[in-house]
Amino acid sequence: MSTEQLHWFKSSYSGAEGGTCVEVAASPSAIHVRDSKNLQGPQLAVAAATWSAFVSYARRHPTG
Repeated sequence: MSTEQLHWFKSSYSGAEGGTCVEVAASPSAIHVRDSKNLQGPQLAVAAATWSAFVSYARRHPTG
């Protein structure tokens, strides 16, 4: 699956006024992450297990 075929979701923590926004998309082989303000810019792809570990860590260690 090419990154053009992915269905991207904006973070629920992204503000309506723009600013820092992250989008993620899942494919069978990876979770993709990009800056929503730079759609053609660099993207990060990580294994689903790695993404799951990151999300679990982030939930246990909130910054807000």
